[in-house]
Amino acid sequence: MSPLLLQGAAAGIALLISLLFLIVHLAMIVWTYSDAQSRSDHPPILWALVVFFAPILGLLLYLIIGRDSY
Repeated sequence: MSPLLLQGAAAGIALLISLLFLIVHLAMIVWTYSDAQSRSDHPPILWALVVFFAPILGLLLYLIIGRDSY
């Protein structure tokens, strides 16, 4: 195989992985916002911004301290 073809395949795979991470990140933000609307006393936009700027840590913080137990 030609090196140029392999570079194109690697770039395509990298693009798909990047798109997957972007979709997961956006899904975490949307889920946090919608869940915070019904399960948190704090403004939902606050939790959405926390997850936007620190995705994994923000989601963990929301699950530990952001949700009210009803």
